Amino acid sequence: MELPGLAFAVWMLICFYAPVGGYPNGKVREACTSMVPCHGSSPQLSPEHTITVNGTEFKPGDSIEVHLSGPVFEGFFIQARDAEHLESPALGSFMLADRGVSQLLTCAHTKNSAVSHTSKAKKKHIKVYWIAPGNAPKRVQFLATVVKKYKIFWVKIPGPIVSQPNALSPTPPLHATSEAVSTSHPVSYLSKPFNASSCGRTKFCIRNPSNCDPESASCFFLSFQQEGSSVFIEMSGPSEGYLAFALSHDQWMGDDDAYLCVGEDHRVRAITAYLKERSPPVLDSENALEDVSWRLADGLLQCSFRRSIHLPAHKGRFNLDASYYIFLADGEASEGGVIHKHQQQPLITNGIYNITGLPQDIGGSRSPRLIKAHGALMFIAWITTVSIGVIVARFFKPVWSYSFLFGKEMWFQVHRMLMLTTVMLTSISFVLPFIYRGGWSQQAGFHPYLGCTVMALAIFQALMAGFRPSRHAPRRQLFNWFHWCTGTAARILAVVTMFLGMNLAALDLPDPWDTYTMIAFVTWHVGIDVLLEIHSYCLIRKGHEISSETSKCFSNVMLYKT
Repeated sequence: MELPGLAFAVWMLICFYAPVGGYPNGKVREACTSMVPCHGSSPQLSPEHTITVNGTEFKPGDSIEVHLSGPVFEGFFIQARDAEHLESPALGSFMLADRGVSQLLTCAHTKNSAVSHTSKAKKKHIKVYWIAPGNAPKRVQFLATVVKKYKIFWVKIPGPIVSQPNALSPTPPLHATSEAVSTSHPVSYLSKPFNASSCGRTKFCIRNPSNCDPESASCFFLSFQQEGSSVFIEMSGPSEGYLAFALSHDQWMGDDDAYLCVGEDHRVRAITAYLKERSPPVLDSENALEDVSWRLADGLLQCSFRRSIHLPAHKGRFNLDASYYIFLADGEASEGGVIHKHQQQPLITNGIYNITGLPQDIGGSRSPRLIKAHGALMFIAWITTVSIGVIVARFFKPVWSYSFLFGKEMWFQVHRMLMLTTVMLTSISFVLPFIYRGGWSQQAGFHPYLGCTVMALAIFQALMAGFRPSRHAPRRQLFNWFHWCTGTAARILAVVTMFLGMNLAALDLPDPWDTYTMIAFVTWHVGIDVLLEIHSYCLIRKGHEISSETSKCFSNVMLYKT
């Protein structure tokens, strides 16, 4: 029967996709250094929660009351660190105000140096006490990680800074002074964020989302403005790691001219690089950028610089008066300014543009068309055509048993047409990611492996159907079982594969609505199958009752005649 297979499919989906609660009991010692929960997603940028204290000064041994409050949250992690060296280990010790919602942890071999939750119970406010150590630095800052839901969390939310008496006034931030950073040209601090008022008039701008305000914490912004023989470039976005853009002759990563603004030790350095295939960028030893300025504030990384249109002395630098595809990416940078692979699919312009030509205000796409087509075709194949084909074969065989199309039963012809359509769509969709990636993807997890399995099962199912024994052949029952088992396995794996694929950056689907939509489609199909199964059972039972009544009547008539 079809129903057990569908029930098993739903069970598999729950096992594969239901998120596993990370650290629900608050034992988060593995995150002592980074304060990042292992939830498999990126932290949010704009905090919703605040840390407050009951004083601004302390002496060794003093107790400071610390409050964490905000909208409802499930988990938290609080530490105190040297305000001048926030990457240093946690210091001091905490005391609890409510042991029911908070617990003490040992970080960096310092007992009770951190506080976390005891369960996933929802909470709005936490109160603890911090005890200043004897070797405390002059200035201490409180940091907190807050988990609202499994995939919605904030890391290292900055709290107040408390100081020892007579401590020296805070030194100006390193990024507030003019100095040379990996270049011979002066670097200055931007006093205010960029604006888009000149986009499309004197500036060539790229914005994501379209028409967003570069002062917004969710806006990625890139602008070019020609000034004589040079181009002034502005780049901005919600990142504390790095922002980068690249000029390319095609829409594939590799052999590109790249420019990066990398956050490092509370400052930003602007550097040029060369992208070779899909490997990390090769940074230039000589920097061709001038008038470098930057700003780190409000969750935004902003930098600007100037580059000559022609740089014949710098190998690998493209001329800026030609047309290119433009990439815009962001990602994390670890200590020392080491950059990591971008967290989301880079924004890529839909066509080639000359940034020194007519000023324009454009957008782009973070999801390549080939990958979009791949996802759409797989969805049509395994949620639409295959589902209808199975329903037709399972429930319409008795209804259309005396209707024929091209010499065959109607149900069989419709079923075969839909299944062949499924195999055709799957085959076309299967090759698209390989065309886009130029080979196998190492960053897609289990998705490509399961996808290859689904493709193999679909082809095997079609070939097996081509050698279907006749209706009364001895091997027909064996064929029926193999046909059902292969088809059910393919459907289960296809749905699981699609759930895994929806989280990949290349599709850039709206989370979590993509998951909810997919669950709705699967639930709808299972519901239809259940209703049809019940309907079929009722018809069969009714048929048996009618048959039984007919037999009784016939028997009575025969007895009467005799």
